[in-house]
Amino acid sequence: MQIDLVKRWLSRTLVALLVSAIYLYGYPSATISYFAVDLLHVAIGIVLTILLIFYIVRLFRNESLLARLGCLSLAVGAILGIVLIKIGTPLRLKPWLYAHIALCVLGTLFLTTSWLISKGWLGEGVIRRGLGFAALALVTAGIAAGTWWTREVAWKNANRISNPLMPPETMDAEGDGPQGKFFPSSAQTKQGINIPSKYFMKSDACQRCHADIYKQWDSSMHHFSSFNNQWYRKSVEYMQEVAGVRSSKWCAGCHDPALLYSGLFDTPIKQIVDRPEARAGLGCLMCHSIVEVKSTMGQGDFFLEYPKLHELAASENPLVRKLHDFVVRLNPEPHRRTFLKPFMRADTAEFCSSCHKVHLDVPVNRYRWIRGFNEYDNWQASGVSGQGARAFYYPKSPMNCADCHMPQVTSGDDGNVNGLVHSHRFPGANTAVPTANQDQGQYEFAKNFLQDKQLSVDIFAISPAGKEANAPARSEMGKPELSTTFAVGEESDISLPKGPAGEVRPITAPIDRTNAAVQRGDDARVDVVVRTRKVGHFFPGGTVDAFDVWLELQATDEKGQTIFWSGKVEDDGKGPVEPGAHFYRSLQIDGHGNPINKRNAWATRSVVYVHLIPPGAADTAHFRLHILENAGDKITLHAKLNYRKFSWFNTHFSFVGVPEAISKLSRGGGNYTTPDYDDRSWKFTGDTSNVFGNVKIIPDLPITVIAEDTKTLRVLPRSAAVPQPKTVSTKEDWTRWNDYGIGLFLQGDLKAAAAAFQKITEADAQNPDGWTNIGRVLVQEGDTAGARRVLEKSLAINPRLARTNFFYARALKEDGDYDGAMTHLRTVLEQFPRDRVVRNELGRVLFLQKRYAEAVKEFEQTLSIDPEDLQAHYNLMLCYNGLGDDAKANEHKARYLRFKADESAQAITGPYRQTHPEDNNERQAIHEHVSVALTAAPTKKAMAGRAAAPSISPARARLGGSK
Repeated sequence: MQIDLVKRWLSRTLVALLVSAIYLYGYPSATISYFAVDLLHVAIGIVLTILLIFYIVRLFRNESLLARLGCLSLAVGAILGIVLIKIGTPLRLKPWLYAHIALCVLGTLFLTTSWLISKGWLGEGVIRRGLGFAALALVTAGIAAGTWWTREVAWKNANRISNPLMPPETMDAEGDGPQGKFFPSSAQTKQGINIPSKYFMKSDACQRCHADIYKQWDSSMHHFSSFNNQWYRKSVEYMQEVAGVRSSKWCAGCHDPALLYSGLFDTPIKQIVDRPEARAGLGCLMCHSIVEVKSTMGQGDFFLEYPKLHELAASENPLVRKLHDFVVRLNPEPHRRTFLKPFMRADTAEFCSSCHKVHLDVPVNRYRWIRGFNEYDNWQASGVSGQGARAFYYPKSPMNCADCHMPQVTSGDDGNVNGLVHSHRFPGANTAVPTANQDQGQYEFAKNFLQDKQLSVDIFAISPAGKEANAPARSEMGKPELSTTFAVGEESDISLPKGPAGEVRPITAPIDRTNAAVQRGDDARVDVVVRTRKVGHFFPGGTVDAFDVWLELQATDEKGQTIFWSGKVEDDGKGPVEPGAHFYRSLQIDGHGNPINKRNAWATRSVVYVHLIPPGAADTAHFRLHILENAGDKITLHAKLNYRKFSWFNTHFSFVGVPEAISKLSRGGGNYTTPDYDDRSWKFTGDTSNVFGNVKIIPDLPITVIAEDTKTLRVLPRSAAVPQPKTVSTKEDWTRWNDYGIGLFLQGDLKAAAAAFQKITEADAQNPDGWTNIGRVLVQEGDTAGARRVLEKSLAINPRLARTNFFYARALKEDGDYDGAMTHLRTVLEQFPRDRVVRNELGRVLFLQKRYAEAVKEFEQTLSIDPEDLQAHYNLMLCYNGLGDDAKANEHKARYLRFKADESAQAITGPYRQTHPEDNNERQAIHEHVSVALTAAPTKKAMAGRAAAPSISPARARLGGSK
């Protein structure tokens, strides 16, 4: 009787374990009911294990072979389960968990089959019983597969990021709208509730299991995103003073979670800046509480959720914390699902875009829609992402944000995969905050990241200089990047005007291959190429109105004379950069023509220039070098790509900036300060005792040399024969010629670019890229017949090369061969289905054929990638007009007008450019840089015909362009 009782209890516990196991495996969730079932499963499992241990010998005596196998399998599975209760089931022990599941399922299958046989329900004979066992195994496999699909596939499908095909017509339809608690940020919370500020301040609770990650985060820029960062603090204090508190919530959605989502941000920050909530930064539970990303339009376009059970993890009661930690270690899946959604891994870049892409509109700037900083679109459209067909270079393998900014590092933390976790230091380019915090470890980390061959510098070519120091080859007006605060890269293909442009110069290149020489008394143009190599977005990235990033060129002879210096830093390297340097930045101005230099992007009304380098591309800078009569026999050229996280003015403004006393009204009888402009002058006499950081003085921000190059030139006497141009092209140097040509091409020097690309074909006629890039130039010039000839040479080498097929299709389209163009465009899309420009091009061809419905599908594919794509909305407006659908045509017209640039704003730049000749020079697509005035002044003849480039004094820089 006793053994029968044991059997009955074994059967009941087995059924309970089976049902609870299906629930636990298939439907993990961080709820009280789930945790209760989890603990119940453990308790019943312990009971089953005890029963098996004590009665397994008796059970073996009179049972069938199947039953014995079942009991043995269950016993081993149960013992393994007991072990897992002790050690937990982190990722590294997942095979043990699946072994436990497999043994228990197998044991249950054997016991069930044995029981059915004993009841006679499987009939007689080996075949019938074998078929019955197979049927049971099939049912078991079906249940297992369904449970796995629910756990893995359905969960992942429900947590992906997708874009709406129709973005809001105005900012008022973004987020919760004007009545929302967090507007104009697009961020929302589930159920529209506030989230307690303490929730975002409990990152230390995470370090119990993730000690390495916590330590990494503690020094990271995410930790110092809020008012524990003096530069950010000053910019928001200034914004609230000039534009009001509500508009500054636009920043807070991604910078200040503890303040914004708790409701504290309704109070001016100066009143609460010393509260711990103001210094919490982006803790673990900001990013990891995002449960839905609504689009890739950025602006904090996500939903946050407050998991109540987090209170257990952060409880002050040690028993509650231990119970929580035990349950999480026992079964980490609910915890993982709460804080690590599938889109964080599968759609990493789209997830990051929710904060690393922004736009401004009326509720923020009282003006209109303009693009702010945007790391996502240019990455997505580039070759780096593996989604851009037209890239100059394709990488060996695609990369996303985490590959560079969250690299895998060794760690023993729970959740590690094969001993690795993604670094939460978030390596990037911020060397300023660790300097202010005196965090040498984080500073070295950022410095090493910047110098890890992210870019290269190549002093490549030299040629005789013309008579004019700056002679633009074309007007710069009308370029799309002058109507946006950001650059235009591979996400757009309209940045260069059509038609022949530029000139072929008699260059000597590469300098190091040709034994290049110059003559005393002459002027020469030196061309320096800067190439982005490991950068997946524009360089520089981020808030490009606030940095000092510039290319410095210095020339010295063997006597120690400095005969040329562009990009000099005043005050022995501690002051502002001389204004005539070759900068990489966005220079914006407000409504009165004052530079946007106080992180006041909301006051931007026009752009003087945007000068950034796309990913996988290059920039070619030109310098006018005068060879002194008393120069030595050898000149050493040294070029450096320099980086200072914040400009000299912005750092001084942030730490000690106070406005000058105002004694009269501004011009026009209005105020000195409005959200449209700030006409005040600034002095740097503020009190530093209250600034955040360990340094209570104005920090001397380090200048990091990202990349550098040195070349030498022979110097010949005036009486010597004039050096003749000489070029050397080899297979090994093809990328150098390619980079040189890319830089010329992107600045509109098309003829010189074609000549550079021609050198590739001369060195290696089987290299398709030389022919492709010549064809690219000819398409831009409008020479479609010439373009087709050279592109056909490239296609003969590699018929599937996507970029070649695209430009060949464009030439065919211009010639009216629409069917041929579509064939080649579809070849491109087979390989790069998410290239927006290619989609738009195919849609445009279909539109020209009046196949409006098919064209609509292509343009909607574009919008599924970028809902703000201007060309897609414009063409959809035309397509729906063709289809007679006025309602939809008007919807897309409204979006087109919203996202379209305000070309008239360029009129504001006129007075500024007249008073800032160095910035006007930088604005020109093709321009040269001259030397600052040096101690040993050049001869009068050397100065003749050259543009003056006076050095800037700290007093002048102090004004920062303000009136």
